[in-house]
Amino acid sequence: MKFCSECGARLNLQIPPGEDRLRHVCGRCGTIHYQNPKIIAGCLPEWEGRILLCRRAIEPRKGLWTLPAGFMELGETLEQAAARETLEEACARVKALDLYTVFSLPHVDQVHVFFRARMAEPRHAPGEESLETALLPGKEIPWRELAFSTVRRTLEAYLRDRKSGSFPVRVETLEPPSRRKKAPSPDSALQ
Repeated sequence: MKFCSECGARLNLQIPPGEDRLRHVCGRCGTIHYQNPKIIAGCLPEWEGRILLCRRAIEPRKGLWTLPAGFMELGETLEQAAARETLEEACARVKALDLYTVFSLPHVDQVHVFFRARMAEPRHAPGEESLETALLPGKEIPWRELAFSTVRRTLEAYLRDRKSGSFPVRVETLEPPSRRKKAPSPDSALQ
């Protein structure tokens, strides 16, 4: 951010009075420009024990598999964003959305939120941001080709929780990959 959206003047990085961190502040009009994390909302869509995945047609991580998810838009709820992204990326309608995982990723200024969801019907197809879609049993998830750690962690938790029939909401903070401990093998989550 370089210029003030109120008056067009150049912005300065400074700690405003009463604040505890650097902000973009206009030296001319005094407007403080807050930058907040982006929210990614998505679904773990399921149909008769199979999970709907999408192969990404766009960067980042083009060609890898993911759950349908994307940036929340202004004027929509988390549930609406997750359902919209599922429709856009996998041409699938979902219902019965239950909050499942929430990941804070402060190193990239994002929060990823996934809902467990039932597909309204088994129809799916690639949307504009997907190369292909697939309804897969847990044992066929392409673990080595998953695009994001939040997707991996959501799928691992889901496969474990499905065995017990209990699906607690999980909240985690993920560090950058270089600072994370090595995760256990995903094979332990397979059924």
